[in-house]
Amino acid sequence: MIRYAISDPRTLHFPDPEDDLLRFAERGATMILYRDKANPSYAQNAECFVDAVRSRTSAQAIVHTDEALAARLGADGVHFPSTQIGRIPRAKALGLYTIASTHTLDEALRAQSLGADAVTLSPLFLSPGKGPALGIERFRGIVGKLEIPVIALGGIVDEESIAEALAAGAAGFASIRYFG
Repeated sequence: MIRYAISDPRTLHFPDPEDDLLRFAERGATMILYRDKANPSYAQNAECFVDAVRSRTSAQAIVHTDEALAARLGADGVHFPSTQIGRIPRAKALGLYTIASTHTLDEALRAQSLGADAVTLSPLFLSPGKGPALGIERFRGIVGKLEIPVIALGGIVDEESIAEALAAGAAGFASIRYFG
């Protein structure tokens, strides 16, 4: 099962995020995403992040949005927002594991057709500031039309919500709050 920790820029501390990453590892993270969209020190922090993930956990290090930076740092992969799904082929050409954020069947199918290794599909449950939840049945319907792993995202805060996502066909889950 994919256990995808999404970092929260308010709780990831640089220049040494070791304690934060160990917290993610203790909660079973198999992949950890460094996401801090507005940080002018993003590249420098991403380097610290990738190094710390490699040396302190067994999780895969994923960088948000910047496939060239992810490749240069030796990250395992890159995660694109739904507005940047078209960049998937460039990331694949660099040998990166590629995840795309999706919110609809059309977005998920487009990401799959461009070679994404996995997609997040959200929000499964209510999540602050993320709009209406897909709900279990709609989520299950989308998952059933895809051939790549679908990672449930949105409102996953406890073991019960993880179990519901898996029962609906998710290959795993992603969360900020579960790992926080």
